[in-house]
Amino acid sequence: MDFAFFITTLGAAFAIMNPFVVLPLFLAVTHGMPPAEQRHAGVRVALFSAILCLVVAISGAAILKFFGISVDDFRVAGGLVLMTIATGMLSGSGSPAHEGPAKAQASMTPEPPRADVSFYPLAFPMVVGPGTITAIIIYMGQARDMAGKAAVVAAFGLVLAGLAVVLYFAATIGRHMSQTLRVIMTRLMGMIVAAMAVQMIAGGLKVILPGLAGPG
Repeated sequence: MDFAFFITTLGAAFAIMNPFVVLPLFLAVTHGMPPAEQRHAGVRVALFSAILCLVVAISGAAILKFFGISVDDFRVAGGLVLMTIATGMLSGSGSPAHEGPAKAQASMTPEPPRADVSFYPLAFPMVVGPGTITAIIIYMGQARDMAGKAAVVAAFGLVLAGLAVVLYFAATIGRHMSQTLRVIMTRLMGMIVAAMAVQMIAGGLKVILPGLAGPG
């Protein structure tokens, strides 16, 4: 396994699917659930998210090929999506591109849910939204061999495992997390996502517009 590539991908995966950013949203949606049901919901969110990530990892390249889109085209577009997400995280306003449309947000009222919310809106689009999908497709496209692809799978798998643990113990962790800590973590992750977006856009533009790379 390419360890350096694994660390890079792990940082990106954690920044986009940060379990501690998802935590307050999860608590809002599952408010009123019995503790056991809330824990089961957390496990289901992680499971559904893992399935979605696996589907994207397997079929993402084929989808791009079907529409005649190169990885570099998608890298630039994905970088713009990530920058939108990062701007929302830095301003504290959130981003519809990552957190879902208004209807999904409206379902996050602190009322006892009547239906299973594990898949929608939690797994999709809260955890596996455009930002996550973009990152998976781009990093899978950057992987040069099976070791690189294994690094991507391992990185996202590790973050999803962490997500499962955090959501399983959501009630306990939520009681010990101050609002200030949540804001600081969100801002920090927003800056990291913004840097990733710049890197993606710059890398894609150098291939699409080779003149930007300069002579040589």
